[in-house]
Amino acid sequence: MGLSFIADVVRHYAVRHFKSGLQRPVLDWLASYLRGRVQHVRLSATSSTPSEVLFGVPQGSVLGPILFLLYTVDLLQLVKRHQLTPHAYADDTQIFGSCRPADSAVLSERLSVCVDMVSAWMAANRLQLNHAKTEVLWCSSSRRQHQVPTDPVRIGNTDILPVKSVRDLGVYIDADVTMRAHVRSCFAALRRIRSVRRSLPRHALLTLVRAFIVSKVDYCNSVLAGMSRHLHDQLQSVLNAAARLVFSARRNDHITPLLRDLHWLRVPERVKFRLCVLVYRCLQGTAPSYLADDLQLTSTGTRRQLRSADSPVLVVRSTRRSTLGDRAFPVAAARAWNSLPPAVRDAPSLLSFWSRLKTWLFELTLA
Repeated sequence: MGLSFIADVVRHYAVRHFKSGLQRPVLDWLASYLRGRVQHVRLSATSSTPSEVLFGVPQGSVLGPILFLLYTVDLLQLVKRHQLTPHAYADDTQIFGSCRPADSAVLSERLSVCVDMVSAWMAANRLQLNHAKTEVLWCSSSRRQHQVPTDPVRIGNTDILPVKSVRDLGVYIDADVTMRAHVRSCFAALRRIRSVRRSLPRHALLTLVRAFIVSKVDYCNSVLAGMSRHLHDQLQSVLNAAARLVFSARRNDHITPLLRDLHWLRVPERVKFRLCVLVYRCLQGTAPSYLADDLQLTSTGTRRQLRSADSPVLVVRSTRRSTLGDRAFPVAAARAWNSLPPAVRDAPSLLSFWSRLKTWLFELTLA
């Protein structure tokens, strides 16, 4: 996007949305920040001729994200006008919709029309839709997988076949929402570390295991709430193998002493830990609103009183299907939170809650 064009966009949206907040000197400052920048390539002592930067914003700059949000603010509203839900992260935009199996063709057509409008908007705003990186995923329960459409979805001039799983910010999501693909992805790092274990001292091996295996198991693991016992066991086998790798233990050695020495929680407790931390942050007002708004105290139906410090208990919503409904955040998180002792729920700070919760879970399962 051109810098001078961005400056005009900043002025347009600032005047439109923030009339009372940004005055002319601030708008001129933003424009001067973007205009007049040059770049060159240097190799050893030789530099190319400087050329003016006509597109983009300085990478890594503080103002970069704000300017990008100002630039793309209309895109989300465009998607919502088609009765679809957008979710944007940096320059990655996802579009969601839901329907009954019989209405899948209607939803597919509405999605195609929406993407056409998005592509036209991007072209008008000096952006380009990358069809090669566009994926379509139909999600349903395992029992309804036979009703999932297999026909391609038209995205611009390209017909895209639905896929069985997608990678969303490091989390693999399956069409049947079982998280099977995400669990499988955790085994790859373990195999690579095994190949070099004989060349590393224990402290270096432990560092690698924590960085590439434990972090993988813990990353966004709240989405694993309610997954099948079989997948829990598979993921636990990754942690068990990593612990044996660190201690050079045999396959038939008992795993509990090794986990205790490493102070590692088992997989179900790790998932519960993450859910409870999210709930605590919701109650303290430091979590995203789309999570906090789904929680409700038993004593009130209002969002405003979620900050209560009187050892609050959450309402557990009723669900139609335990396979999917019980895994939803407001249900799984409320059950995990309500199972905590008051001494843990009443922690005065996040750091204190973190410590009390891990200690309680550790003593409950490994002490």
